[in-house]
Amino acid sequence: MTFIKFENLSVHYGPIKAVDNLNIEAEKGSVICILGANGAGKSTTLRAFSGLVKPSSGRILLDGKDVTGLSSDQMVERGVSMSPEGRRLFPDMTVGDNLRLGAYLNGTRQSWKSDMERVFSYFPRLRERIGQRAGSMSGGEQQMCAIGRALMSNPQVLLLDEPSLGLAPIMIAEVARIVRTINAEGISVVIVEQNARLALQLSDYGYLLETGRTVLEGPAKKLQHDEHVKTAYLGGTMAATS
Repeated sequence: MTFIKFENLSVHYGPIKAVDNLNIEAEKGSVICILGANGAGKSTTLRAFSGLVKPSSGRILLDGKDVTGLSSDQMVERGVSMSPEGRRLFPDMTVGDNLRLGAYLNGTRQSWKSDMERVFSYFPRLRERIGQRAGSMSGGEQQMCAIGRALMSNPQVLLLDEPSLGLAPIMIAEVARIVRTINAEGISVVIVEQNARLALQLSDYGYLLETGRTVLEGPAKKLQHDEHVKTAYLGGTMAATS
């Protein structure tokens, strides 16, 4: 059953069309990836889904309900949370305070404490760093904190924008492990990545964007063997994630 659906979605920045009549579907509990080079419209797609930018036309449906144009806090209330590109932590605040910010819509202290314990089960290192300034941690630890903060709202859908960016191979493998664990617990995941090999290994289905349009889509295993994808996006040495 379709859980996430974009129908002819377009997004403009002034006269520039960043996303052009995009159609995306995902089943509940699945992992999908959106691939493409810089400027392809990948991050804009996530920003539209999370409520950070308003679509120019088209619709976004979540579990059959039209959520097009809702604000970011309204989308969090509906179960959509994002770990943004570049992590966007508050570097002078502690890890614990950064995590608590992700739970600002949770009604009770007991609720966010329970969610924090769940985050610590995914990322034991964050428990060790709870009183440490977020900006003093390594890049991999900051990425854990950013994903953990997104999980503090107890989402149904987790959006990950370039989760492997700037990370060492050992940390990329750790992030991959966490994504698999999160998804195994029933959370749908949408990954935007330039590391196409990583994204396709983690995903059930993939979409390849160029200049805001879908040029190729299909099951992730099939895309890994597509000649265009292999030539344009799977060259070079990538970290193993299995």
